[in-house]
Amino acid sequence: MHFTKPSQTEICRMLRAIRNIAVVGLSPNIDRPSFRVAQGMQALGYRIIPVRPKVTAVLGEQAYPDLASVPHKIDMVDVFRAPEHVPEIVDACIALGIKTLWLQDGVIHEEAARRAQAAGITVVMDMCLWRDGGPCGNCVA
Repeated sequence: MHFTKPSQTEICRMLRAIRNIAVVGLSPNIDRPSFRVAQGMQALGYRIIPVRPKVTAVLGEQAYPDLASVPHKIDMVDVFRAPEHVPEIVDACIALGIKTLWLQDGVIHEEAARRAQAAGITVVMDMCLWRDGGPCGNCVA
């Protein structure tokens, strides 16, 4: 099975349907891309759920050490971690029944992405949620 990312139309449809985004690797540092992307999506009305060990809160939301610890419904997981961490994140998404996974710019793991797709997860890989999906991508303006 070859990895194929969704079309822009499918991405827009997906982003209009979700509300809760768990951001794995969300930094509390305002200069980091993860913070700026999450802040922008939060300003558009999405609930941001920070997932990062050793952090208590980011953007006014309680942080959790891993996806399994999040007590809220997760519509999408947005990943700001190195590619070698993607397989374990895919495992968690499958176990938790999360149906949408977004791997940010440079986060590329073809095998894990194909495994996620085979499990029924919509996967966007090597794209920026803000630039390619948010208001810059004209999906949620």
